[in-house]
Amino acid sequence: MPDIVWKVTVLYFTTILGFCCCFHTDVNPEDNPNIPAIAKYLATKGRYEEVNPHLIDDILAVNRSILQPPSAQCREIHLTAIIRHGTRYPTSKNVKKMQKLYELVKSSAAAKQSWLREIQTQWRMWYTEDMDGRLVQKGVDDHKHLAVRLSKLFPTMISEEKLRGGFIKFITSSKHRCVNSTLSFKAGLTGLWAITDKEFDHAVNDALMRFFDLCTRFVEEVDNNPSALSEVDKFRQGPEMRRVQEKIADRLRVPYNNITDDMAEAAFYLCAYEFAIKTVNSPWCRLFDEVDAQVMEYANDLKQFWKRGYGHDINSKSSCILFHDLFSRLDKAADENKSGQQVTEAVTVQVGHAETLLPLLTLLGFFKDSDALTSTNYASQTQRSFRTSHMLPYAANLLLVLYDCGGGELRLQPLLNEKTVTFPGLTDQRASMPLYEDVKKHYRELLQGCDFEAECQLFKPPADV
Repeated sequence: MPDIVWKVTVLYFTTILGFCCCFHTDVNPEDNPNIPAIAKYLATKGRYEEVNPHLIDDILAVNRSILQPPSAQCREIHLTAIIRHGTRYPTSKNVKKMQKLYELVKSSAAAKQSWLREIQTQWRMWYTEDMDGRLVQKGVDDHKHLAVRLSKLFPTMISEEKLRGGFIKFITSSKHRCVNSTLSFKAGLTGLWAITDKEFDHAVNDALMRFFDLCTRFVEEVDNNPSALSEVDKFRQGPEMRRVQEKIADRLRVPYNNITDDMAEAAFYLCAYEFAIKTVNSPWCRLFDEVDAQVMEYANDLKQFWKRGYGHDINSKSSCILFHDLFSRLDKAADENKSGQQVTEAVTVQVGHAETLLPLLTLLGFFKDSDALTSTNYASQTQRSFRTSHMLPYAANLLLVLYDCGGGELRLQPLLNEKTVTFPGLTDQRASMPLYEDVKKHYRELLQGCDFEAECQLFKPPADV
């Protein structure tokens, strides 16, 4: 979208909509022929709009009533936003899998349905390996729109005055999709306020935003250790996945042994990327019904659980450095506020990956089910809370907002994907905005321990004497 059109569009919507609750509740994505029936099961490849369906109708809609501070005295003094990059192209590894499936379908599929003819005669394999996870235009828009919505949700914090005054800090992973998402977020704000006379810096910090690469124990014990994901491998070879593969083979009319678990995954990705990038209900989506999609979603969740979530202790402990950085920012804001100073870092926007957010959410205890996800308990996990389709779409974001409610009372509100959530284990009547001291007490062990260097170094047995 050209800059001038973007500015006019944003200013128009902001003027018309104001800072009010402005979304309709009658949006039903299932009635939209452009939305695949399986859209809500696309895991980490899903759109942000599936998590917040009201945005389909109005991409700049916000609902400030969700904040509900306990008294009118409460005012925001600091906001940290940890955000996943926007919609991206597939990685080169997945492009290769997709290419292989496309060639099979084009050469061997014998079914007569119109959707298959469309794949074989009209659809072209347009993904190339050099795309390799780069941000797409939809990803640019994801972050521009998110910036505008957050400025409407927190108008005293994410404001032109605070941006120009240097009170908003931007930090990003070095990956191009994150840097470009950060640039897009900033463009959303400068476009909103028509700022053309000034540019705003960002810092690249992989120690914070790609901590998983620097955690030796995680790399050795999980990332580079095939046995760490044995439950994922068992599920991919198990009866549920085998049935999905057979149904895909039946729909294409090809021999069962032609459709491997990699082929099924490639088909799922083709549906997901066509939808996320182009908002197209692709004929590839017709290879799955809802039951199949739930199995594919579970396979994806299982991988995230064992590689980034609760499956191994080091997964979450690798985020200790980000955890401590987060609370040090909150403490600094609290101290400055207590001493009557202006909070020097009113807003911190940190852009990273799904692999940045999930270990931190896990360390904080969010979305923990009573039973671990395994290769054999798919049927009993249909109501699980650990569901990446809900937690980690493109542009997923965790917000922590610190409030001064008067009389030295500080409260902390967490939001995930612009919805209020409660800190696990904090269940008082004001659980959506507990006392900051209660939050710190709850995480006391992590605040006192959870040392990144200690957790991440490999244990070396003492040498023989």
